[in-house]
Amino acid sequence: MPITLRVFLGAVALFVLGLAGLHALAGPARHAVVIGFQTEVDPGKLAQVGGAYDRALGRPLQWRKFDSGTDVITALAAGDIDFGYLGSSPLAIAATRQLPITTVVLASRLGSSETLMVRDSAHIARGADLAGKRVAVPFVSTSHYSLLAALAHWHVAPDSVQIINLAPPQIAAAWARGDIDAAYVWEPALSALRQGGHALVGSDTVADWGAPTYDAWVVRREFARTNPSVVAAFVRVTLDAMRTWQQSGSKSPPDPAQIGAVAALTGVAADAVPAMLSRNTYPDAAAQAGPRLLGGGLADDLAATAGFLKSQGKVDRVLPDYRPFIDARWARAAAQDTPSQ
Repeated sequence: MPITLRVFLGAVALFVLGLAGLHALAGPARHAVVIGFQTEVDPGKLAQVGGAYDRALGRPLQWRKFDSGTDVITALAAGDIDFGYLGSSPLAIAATRQLPITTVVLASRLGSSETLMVRDSAHIARGADLAGKRVAVPFVSTSHYSLLAALAHWHVAPDSVQIINLAPPQIAAAWARGDIDAAYVWEPALSALRQGGHALVGSDTVADWGAPTYDAWVVRREFARTNPSVVAAFVRVTLDAMRTWQQSGSKSPPDPAQIGAVAALTGVAADAVPAMLSRNTYPDAAAQAGPRLLGGGLADDLAATAGFLKSQGKVDRVLPDYRPFIDARWARAAAQDTPSQ
């Protein structure tokens, strides 16, 4: 059933206006570090299942799985988690609404791991064919942003498409029932859509059109202030996992036990994990600390993302500067201590 723009805007308004109130309700201090992750397959998942974070952080860890960035933002605002995994679109919205978080490391620059899939029987061969079709996407996600950017590139008015707000598990179920014609989503739902569907465009191509998207790890500012060594260790493990993948994992598959553990963690098929790891780009520590990413460029990308979302009525303003929501010092320190990237 299509979601009207009015209903969507009302939902977004309630969501963002409640962030500050949720933050005020944050619970008491706890010893365990709580990390909110999502199901994207990236090198950090290999470190997660291999226990690298547990060994490096020196604190008990609690991992909580989320289906969408909006859920992660809500948990961060409530103080329920310390670290959160966010796409750049929900990150731009959270920053625009002044949520007290900071981006400490990128998990990936998204490629074809997020894709607009169309049903074979829906007769959608080009962007213009989406008019009048039922297209599902998790609202306020990187896939949502990429869908809107793709429609703009194709000169297709968003209100000519029946854009439906569904979480990834709901997208897979709706596809199986034949309720939707297309969906822009990530794994493991993406694999389900390959049954009777094909790719129309991926986020790698949308990035080439001028709308890059990222997955990032953010941390609550207060936690970062009081636990700098924990943040430093977290960033190092994440970057080490990327470096290991770039140097060896991309050439020879990781240990089958690790692959199986990542599959169980994310819900994707084990034999698909290596290919999924290859669908995104993983900037090393020096690149992340540099001017094109955490050192400046990411702030520009977040501003551009917020500007586009404002033009679509998804946020009501764009901040003059998004740099306060990004901290490159952790990646910079890791780059200085990492031999030849």
